Amino acid sequence: MNTTHSAQRVGIFIDVQNIYHSAKNLYQARVNFQELIKFAVGKRVLIRSVAYVVKSDVGENENKEMTKEESFFEALRKTGLELRLKDLQVFAGGMKKADWDVGMAVDAIRMAGSVDVIILVTGDGDFVPLIEYLKWGLGKQVEVAAFSRTTSGKLKETADRFIEVEKIPKILLKIRN
Repeated sequence: MNTTHSAQRVGIFIDVQNIYHSAKNLYQARVNFQELIKFAVGKRVLIRSVAYVVKSDVGENENKEMTKEESFFEALRKTGLELRLKDLQVFAGGMKKADWDVGMAVDAIRMAGSVDVIILVTGDGDFVPLIEYLKWGLGKQVEVAAFSRTTSGKLKETADRFIEVEKIPKILLKIRN
């Protein structure tokens, strides 16, 4: 059962890598995060919106000009998102790891006392236990916004509401070469 009303306080937690790569791989496009937030929140009250990003430009930029990555982060900030940054980990064998799952889960649990609704913007099935805890342990309404084709079926099932990102007007921005 999905109940939304204008008095609900909403917190949004965005797994940027997950949504970014889904948009790029499925549609050769970028996500308009401002439209995503506006649509997901609707007429409710946005308390906090946090984007979890991984910095892959960990080297020093010699020209001191803004890299593509830095300008992307700046664009996210301009939409009102609070950024949580983590450096890309590169291991001895060349394996790379960039994972915000635990950080996102901890922040959602910590924020749960200040909101009525938690919106997770990710298709990652690893978040199913978090959704179950937020719903059944804390009594929160939990919504998921992601691309249908790249979202875990169990994640869609577990959420109180699933928002199909690809159906949001003005959501996809063509990538300029």
